Amino acid sequence: MRRASQPFLSRWSVGLACVCVSALPRTAVAASVGSAPAEASTPSQPTSEPAASEASDNATPWLRRHPPRRHTGELGVWGGALLPSTRHELFDADVGLPDQGFRRLAVASGIVGLRVGYYPARVFGLEMEGAFSPTQTRDTGRFVALWGARGQFVLQLPWWSLTPFVLGGVGALGVSSDREALGDDADLAVHFGGGLKLFVHRRVVLRIDARDYVSARRGVRNGLAHMGEFTAGIGLVLGRSRASAEPIPRDRDRDGFRDRDDGCPDTAGIAPDGCPPPDRDGDGFVDADDACPTQVGVAPQGCPIPDSDNDGFPDTEDRCPHEPGVAPDGCPHRDTDDGFLDHEDACVDAPETHNGFEDEDGCPDVVPDDVEAYSGVIAGIYFDSNRAVVRPTSKPTLDAAVDILRRFPSISIEISGHTDARGDRTYNMDLSARRAEAVRAYLIEHGIEADRIQTRGAGPDEPIDTNRTAKGRARNRRIEFHVLQ
Repeated sequence: MRRASQPFLSRWSVGLACVCVSALPRTAVAASVGSAPAEASTPSQPTSEPAASEASDNATPWLRRHPPRRHTGELGVWGGALLPSTRHELFDADVGLPDQGFRRLAVASGIVGLRVGYYPARVFGLEMEGAFSPTQTRDTGRFVALWGARGQFVLQLPWWSLTPFVLGGVGALGVSSDREALGDDADLAVHFGGGLKLFVHRRVVLRIDARDYVSARRGVRNGLAHMGEFTAGIGLVLGRSRASAEPIPRDRDRDGFRDRDDGCPDTAGIAPDGCPPPDRDGDGFVDADDACPTQVGVAPQGCPIPDSDNDGFPDTEDRCPHEPGVAPDGCPHRDTDDGFLDHEDACVDAPETHNGFEDEDGCPDVVPDDVEAYSGVIAGIYFDSNRAVVRPTSKPTLDAAVDILRRFPSISIEISGHTDARGDRTYNMDLSARRAEAVRAYLIEHGIEADRIQTRGAGPDEPIDTNRTAKGRARNRRIEFHVLQ
């Protein structure tokens, strides 16, 4: 126990009470801070409660059966373990002895004691304790008797039979032994800690404590020494009659039904179970008066306003009550001519021409001549033999395509690559696709949006001339542009 002097118990004891409170059932915590018990009863459910002294233990949850009461006393015995400091000041100093007679005590020892306490209030009490701990010196094994007498105040949470508490106090801590051990000495000591009480009966309490003793450190001016103490005990509760031991039945919602008999203890209700009359759809009309108890409705019967076409517009506000519609009047949008709804159609009475040019306005149109001229086979695009590298001589043709695509931003195109029939077909399919991608890359690099251009590799599958002559094969090796609809 090299670190026995560190104040570990001060942190542990304060945290213990917080942990115990957080571990308690929420219903118990809620009940503890609820409203005072109501004594009135409703005409529909007259109540007659037995006197508190006649209440049955079994009728009260165990957690609330024996909470602390004011003007009670406790008389108890306890025992546990003491962890002495390695720097204590408990010795009769003699300059003629090595270290003036100081000797370390055993790492741990048992401790027993008696306790008497008085609680004028449920949350506060005063206690006196006497303690005895037989131990020995660590190096020589000589017997040493440690003793303590102390007074302390106790603060506790008094709402449950399981009661967390904290305490603090002051007293004397002493040692009694022969001169070869430590001699006789006593020092002032303060202590603090915490623990739990369990009232298992109105007259019996079990208890565990953890404390930190703080006294002078060896040398007096060298600071403080800490001793840890962990104990468990049993006590007799004095001054609590059967009548005071039992909590009065509560009525948190003040509806005349005691909580233990109330099916809805936090909501005022009526007979037979203390719950409010049901309103399943939450529309303010109780089911007994609601002609549509599972549908949110309005006066006078609690039913919703009908919506014959199920478009979200009640019939009273729907200009087309038998046709599903949209805002603002519940009528559907119309389409007079071409698949474009009239409210989105720039030419309501003229159908759209689907030709890839401005196909989103709902109006008839023709592809401009400049665009038409750049549809089909595009002459002037050249590649290195068996490669997908565009030759510099192709630049004027490609730049003209860039210009057209910039001037007509609604146009999207497909670029298809084609080869002659010589060689392996799989190779030709790949080569034609890569050449189409090379043209696409050029257009993108010069400012054309990528999502306006698609590519396709057709290989030798779509010839426009014979593959038996050099001239025919040259015509088959080509790039084509097609406007996408």
